[in-house]
Formats: sequence, C-alpha cells, structure tokens
Amino acid sequence: MGDAAPEGGTVLPGPCACRKPASEATRRMAKQKRKVTEMTEKKNKKLKKASTEETLLAPQAVSGTEQAHPEGEAVLGARQETAPQLPALTPEEKRVLERKLKKERRKEERKWLRESGAAQSLPAKRSGAQLALDYLCGWAEKHENWRFQKTRQTWLLMHMYDSDQVPDALFSTLLAYLEGLRGRARELTVQKAEALMQEVDKASGAEPLPLGKTQRIRRVLQLLS
Repeated sequence: MGDAAPEGGTVLPGPCACRKPASEATRRMAKQKRKVTEMTEKKNKKLKKASTEETLLAPQAVSGTEQAHPEGEAVLGARQETAPQLPALTPEEKRVLERKLKKERRKEERKWLRESGAAQSLPAKRSGAQLALDYLCGWAEKHENWRFQKTRQTWLLMHMYDSDQVPDALFSTLLAYLEGLRGRARELTVQKAEALMQEVDKASGAEPLPLGKTQRIRRVLQLLS
C-alpha cells in the first residue's frame, strides 16, 4: 500500500505504478491502418511499373510498323506530301486538246440525236444548186451580207442553159449578173456559148436542142458579144 497522504493533500502514485495495457479495439485499428498503407504503396508501385512498360513498348510498336512496310518512308511521304502540279501546256498542245474535246462533243451530240430520233427532224443540207440560186438572189436584192463567191458563180455559168437547174423566173436576173463579168470568166462564157450554138446549127436536121436552151444560148451571145 502507498504512503499516507499529507494532511489536506492528494495521494500520489508510488514509483512502482505502471500504465494500463492498450485495448483490443485500438490494436485492431492500428493494424488495419498499416494494412491500408501497404496496399496503397503496392498499387502505386504497379501503376509506376505499368507506365514505364508502356513508355518502353511505344518505340517497339513504331519499329514493328516500319518492318511490316519496307518502303515505310515512301508510304508515309506519299500521304503527307501533296500531289505534284502538272506542267503548263504549250499553245500547240492546248490547240490539239481543244480540237480533241470538240470532236468528242460532236460525236456525243450525234449519238444523242440518233438515240432520241431528233436527227430525222433536222433540215436537210442545202444542195449546191440551192446555194447558187440563193447567191444570185442575194446579189439581185443587194443584200448587205452578199459577197462574191467564185464557186457559186462557176455553178451558175455551167448550168445557166438548163431550165431544170436555173428556173425561167431567174434567168433574166442571171443575164443581168452576166453583164458584170470581166476578164477570163467573160471570155470563157462567150466561147462556150459559141460552141453550143455551132452544135445547134449542126443538129438542126437531126436532133435539135430544146428550144428553151437554144434561146438562152442566143441571149447570152447577144449580151456578151
């Protein structure tokens, strides 16, 4: 037993007094705390290790891709680089290309017309006779768009004695046109008319020329002689 307390004082523990042992609940809490700390450290180590492995594997993946494509640089370059620009065409090449495109367009148009049946509704191309007579009428009307065309004049001189080619209604107009003939064209026209007139004289007893043709020949000779 301890010493008696002084009068009016507090009893103090003796030198042999010791602490009470920790309770069971306190020990369990400390143990659980240590366990949680250990698990957290392990998890952090695993995450750090996984991050390190990913960093090491990344170059290997790129290297494997390059091995799978021996021409890897060319493939990647082709994707990254833009297509090269075509060289500019020369004027001659442009003309050739334009002619080719026009030819293809005309071919497509003809094909479309054949398929749609529209070709049948197109007006027929005018004959040389129609063009020559239109040329003569344009001269008579002094049309502003009229211009001399040797091809049309030659046709008229060759067929002017044929009433089927040059109608009687237009022969007087043709004679007026012949008044303007000059040079070689006038000489040849007179020579041909004289040769035809000789044929008329020779054929008077056998097969005479049509009366209309004979009259035209005489009128031309009278005009130009």
